[in-house]
Amino acid sequence: MTWYPLPKGLTILPSEIHGLGLFAIKDFPKGHVFGISHVRDEWYPGSVIRTPLGGFYNHSKTPNAETYDQGRHIKLRALRDIKGGEEITSRYRLYSMRIGEEE
Repeated sequence: MTWYPLPKGLTILPSEIHGLGLFAIKDFPKGHVFGISHVRDEWYPGSVIRTPLGGFYNHSKTPNAETYDQGRHIKLRALRDIKGGEEITSRYRLYSMRIGEEE
């Protein structure tokens, strides 16, 4: 069995937003769930561990994806159709999710 750090159809490339970013290499429909971006762990500093998926998306005030709370897991999903070549961005709100508040 082969392990891939990112879901199929995603890669990490230089970003015009900041450093490296998460990019689609194929089209994804609105609502597509990319996977788990963060895992809650009270023993870890900050109480949240980023997965490779959660470590590379950049912030945007006009994001094409969002994180959403699934209890112990936080997942990333497409807010709209995303075309291959687009950088996947989300609005950073992990702190409010960590303490149980929504923006």
